[in-house]
Amino acid sequence: MANGLFRTKMPANEPVLAFAPGSPERRDLNETLRRIGSRKIEIPLLIGGKKVKTGRLGDCQCPHDHRHLLGRYHKAGRKEVELAIEAAQRAWPDWSRMDWSDRAAIFLRAAELLAGPYRQSLNAATMLGQSKTCHQAEIDAACELIDFLRFNVHYLQHIYSEQPESGPGMWNRVEYRPLEGFVLAVTPFNFTSIAGNLPTAPALMGNTVLWKPASSAVYSAHFLTELFTEAGLPPGVINFVPGSGGDVGDPALASPRLSGVHFTGSTAVFQGIWKTIGTNIERYADYPRIVGETGGKDFVFAHASADPRSLAASLVRGAFEYQGQKCSAASRAYIPKSLWKRLETELLSQISEVRMGDPTDYRNFMGAVIDKNAYEDIERYLKYAKRSPDAKTLTGGGCDPSRGWFIEPTVVQTTNPDFRLLYVYADRQLDATLDLCDRSSPYALTGAVFGRDRKALVHMADRLRHTAGNFYINDKPTGAVVGQQPFGGSRASGTNDKAGSAQNLQRWVTPRTMKELFVPPRHFAYSFLHPEEESEE
Repeated sequence: MANGLFRTKMPANEPVLAFAPGSPERRDLNETLRRIGSRKIEIPLLIGGKKVKTGRLGDCQCPHDHRHLLGRYHKAGRKEVELAIEAAQRAWPDWSRMDWSDRAAIFLRAAELLAGPYRQSLNAATMLGQSKTCHQAEIDAACELIDFLRFNVHYLQHIYSEQPESGPGMWNRVEYRPLEGFVLAVTPFNFTSIAGNLPTAPALMGNTVLWKPASSAVYSAHFLTELFTEAGLPPGVINFVPGSGGDVGDPALASPRLSGVHFTGSTAVFQGIWKTIGTNIERYADYPRIVGETGGKDFVFAHASADPRSLAASLVRGAFEYQGQKCSAASRAYIPKSLWKRLETELLSQISEVRMGDPTDYRNFMGAVIDKNAYEDIERYLKYAKRSPDAKTLTGGGCDPSRGWFIEPTVVQTTNPDFRLLYVYADRQLDATLDLCDRSSPYALTGAVFGRDRKALVHMADRLRHTAGNFYINDKPTGAVVGQQPFGGSRASGTNDKAGSAQNLQRWVTPRTMKELFVPPRHFAYSFLHPEEESEE
């Protein structure tokens, strides 16, 4: 045990590399893309520090070139999940008692490795496996995950330093113990940073973890396992168990040792997890912590005073960066009639400049959607919009699966206020349309308002107070930065436990209050039990 009150400095956000033509980072990234893209890898499970191969294989493909096989991964089943739970339990005594500074050092080392030698590997893996542009990969797989790792250490120190007052003759303390069982981390395809943060945040606080990545993002997740191992993470602390939701999730949720779920994914899956935990509640040793973020139907609401060019740029970025596959992506817009014609011209003009294709071609703003299922879901919705008498496709709507899962950036205007796409409202109906925005979606993740009239902005922000956990004024509803905009929403969007903040880490500890009395009493009687002394007359 180290003797010292250790501190790390307040972290700064990791600078975003520009990848300008001729820059060192662009040359390094191109070389890495060629190197890892030219080979097919075999991805095992990682249980108790050991690589496990099951022979049940899934493919890792490029979404923008589904003939390009990046590798194959082994799938976990009930047997492997049970082995992972045992490995997590074996690792728990030593890991949960390890000095926080030693745990922190592992993740700070991981951040430094990611900022240096692992940076372009994670960027390239995210570009190839998830069809992100170099910029989208950089702000996600590199910068945001580096920030999560560094800021979480800072927040850990803040939590541990929260201590009670002590009365005379006593010392009151609180220790922040890890949960006694394991945490199940279920991570999505769309953010490599989330895939890294969901298992490491509970682990930093002393917990052991089973990590089930999205099947369509196992490729980049594999590189993360290599990063954590290189950083010195002990065997069994984070156990990597890719596989189907039922094969991995069902036995994990059935275990009496389940102490928590850290989830990002669909609303239906999260609600199913919650129901299962409720059904199994009597079998658990503790009441499991349930932390989840499930996406949204995010809005942009414009006032008549908004600048049309800024609004158009924010709509293009907010709706179409990473093919709109961000949980925070703009999918609803409410535009006043007095602004619409100017906005329409500018919006369609900017969209006409958007290039779509292979993200390794740096001229492309958009890549492909993640897989065939996503492609077919979106294609069906576009066909429905084209058939609907309430909707008019202003641009886009084209789909091409011949090489990759490509769908054009699409704008659909509707006359039906409940259609939930782009709706033009009468200026005099501002308040009614604000109410419509509030009630037309069960979600409350992100939203943005635009305008130059400060009184109107204040009014809109107040009327839309509960519609978004991350709310933006004159900015797109995407791009939350760790340490600046802690992320999460409520209503059907999740538990709003704010990834990238102390609030999230607080969920992965169970406090113990300790009172020490330095000189304890030697008889039970209190002073009030003593009789009054009789006065002499």
